[in-house]
Amino acid sequence: MAVARPELDLTPPSPTDLGREAAALSARMPELLLQARFVSNTVAHGIHGRRRAGPGETFWQFRHFQSGEPAKRVDWRRSARDDHLYVREKEWEAAHTVWIWLDRSPSMYFGSSLGQCRKIDRAVVMALALIDLLIRGGERVGLVGLLRPTAQRHAVERAAVAIAREPLTDDAMPTDAPYGPFSELIAIGDFLEPLGEIEAALAAIAGRKVHGHLAQILDPVEETFPFTGRTEFHDPTLGLRYVAGRAETVREAYRARMAQRRDRLKAVAGRIGWSQLVHHTDRPAQEPVLALHARLSGGNDPRTFSHGLATGTGT
Repeated sequence: MAVARPELDLTPPSPTDLGREAAALSARMPELLLQARFVSNTVAHGIHGRRRAGPGETFWQFRHFQSGEPAKRVDWRRSARDDHLYVREKEWEAAHTVWIWLDRSPSMYFGSSLGQCRKIDRAVVMALALIDLLIRGGERVGLVGLLRPTAQRHAVERAAVAIAREPLTDDAMPTDAPYGPFSELIAIGDFLEPLGEIEAALAAIAGRKVHGHLAQILDPVEETFPFTGRTEFHDPTLGLRYVAGRAETVREAYRARMAQRRDRLKAVAGRIGWSQLVHHTDRPAQEPVLALHARLSGGNDPRTFSHGLATGTGT
C-alpha cells in the first residue's frame, strides 16, 4: 500500500491504527449486514431450494403424525398444545457443505478513494450475502473459524456477530478446517501473501477432496498504480516501508508483476479444478456474488461440482 497524492486518500492503516480499524469494522457491521441483505435479495431470483426431511441433526419442521408410524416418533410436548399428534422432522443433510473463508488480515483494511469502500468491507458484504443466498437455497453453510455449518435462516446474523467479535486475524489459508469430502470452499481475500504459501495451502485443501473458488478482492490502485513522484509504501502486516523517488518509473514493472501474479494464481486454481475471479472495489458487490453463486449452481449432487465450473477472471 502507499502514501502518495493527498487527493487520492491512499494512506493505509498503520499497525498502531489496526485496532481502531478493526473496532470501526465491528461498529459498521449492522450497515454491512443491510448491504449484504440488499445484495442477496438482488441476486436471489431463480434460486431453487433442495431442503427435505431426512437423517440429520437440524430441526426442520413439525408435521402431523401418520397412521402406522411408531409412537416413539410423536413429539408429545408439541402435540399437547392442540388436538393433533405431531412428529418432529429433521432436515436432510447431504454430503455437500459450503464453507466460506474470509480474509481478515491487515492488508484487507486498505482502501482508496478510487474504490467504493475498504477491501474488508466488500469481503464481509460478499460473505454475508453468500451465506444468506446459499441458506435460502437449502445449503448448509459454515464460516471457517467462526461458524459451524448450518442451514438455519438466522445464520447470517450469527456470522455478522462472529466477525464483529473477531474482525482481525492473519492471512493464512485455512488448511486445518473440518472440511468433509466433496464440500465446497469459497475463499474471499486479496491473496497478496507469498504465492508459494498460497499454492501449498490450496494443494493441501484440494487433497482433502474439497472443491473451491477463489474470489480475489483488490482496490483499483493495487493494479493501476497511479502514483507519481516521491511515494512511501507501507506493508501493514510486516511494518516494512519503501520510498520510491519517482514512483512512475516503476509503474510498468509493477503492473506486469501484478498481472503475472494474477495469472499464476489462476493457473494454480485451474490445476486443482477450482475457479477464480478478480473483483475491484469500484464495482458493485452484486457482480462477484452473482458470479460465485452461478459457479456453485452446477448441480446439487456433490459428485458433479467439479463439472461445468468456469475458471477465469471476472470483475
